[in-house]
Amino acid sequence: MSAHNPALLDTIDARTKLAGSNRMEILLFTLGSGELFGINVFKVREVSQTPFITKTPNTPHGVEGFISLRGNIIPVIALAKSAGLAGVPDETGQTMIVTEFSGHVQGFLVHDVDRIVRMDWEQIRPPREMLTQGDSMITAITELPDGRLVSILDVEQILTDVIGIPLIQDIGPATENTECFVFFADDSLVARKEIVMVLDQLGAKYQQATDGEEAWEKLQGLANRAGGDNPPMNEQISLILVDVEMPRMDGYVLTRKIKEDVRFTGIPVIMHSSLSADANMVMGKAAGVDAYVAKFDPAVLANTLRPFLARLA
Repeated sequence: MSAHNPALLDTIDARTKLAGSNRMEILLFTLGSGELFGINVFKVREVSQTPFITKTPNTPHGVEGFISLRGNIIPVIALAKSAGLAGVPDETGQTMIVTEFSGHVQGFLVHDVDRIVRMDWEQIRPPREMLTQGDSMITAITELPDGRLVSILDVEQILTDVIGIPLIQDIGPATENTECFVFFADDSLVARKEIVMVLDQLGAKYQQATDGEEAWEKLQGLANRAGGDNPPMNEQISLILVDVEMPRMDGYVLTRKIKEDVRFTGIPVIMHSSLSADANMVMGKAAGVDAYVAKFDPAVLANTLRPFLARLA
């Protein structure tokens, strides 16, 4: 595929219809190592040949420099370096994928783009024991019909390595009620760390899951034990926080399942996602979420959660 292909991403409106179908579209690309990698198309703004990059001193590892993109200065990150791949050819980086997520725009240098494929989230598996210690940048694995494996990069981790997670000052507990309990699901390790940091400061107890299917199984277990001598679920769980992109079951489907189960009636569901475009917020509302908050701003997350936690005070 050519490095510049305007038609590659020209059906974004059609892609919004995938919400709630537990399907996604992945842009496949290579980094010069012979492996296939992927990124959610919703995070991609454009694909082009790499422009001139202005080198600057003291940049984080993997940051090649900066470019001016329609009047905005954005960092350009060499994914092969950030992912710790050794022995990639010098010409790797001739193609640039411009991405937008978590409220940031950045360019990712890749060897070449391949194509867009549509996948069921059920086909996208957590890496877990499949990965070695050097694969911390991989958030999920999937297999193409021809048997080739695709590693889906944890771009949230890569962005965090570049800009870091903002720290928040001591914000104090959300309420004097010490029984606040939050259930959250997110497949990204860096996102889970941020959520835990915020919940600890708010004084809330919590339980977590690392993908949508695991979250639904755990929520079903909690609901099955409710009733009788146990209080109803809306007195046990203050709120449920869900990511959008999760292996096996995405946040849209998970939200819909929660909202359709009467045992969870009255429990707010908040969507916490790096997909920060207006279209994704609209899709979240259509799935039934009570609020939508973008990663990674711990202060904004805390302020979003606070009134929901205070409702049980």
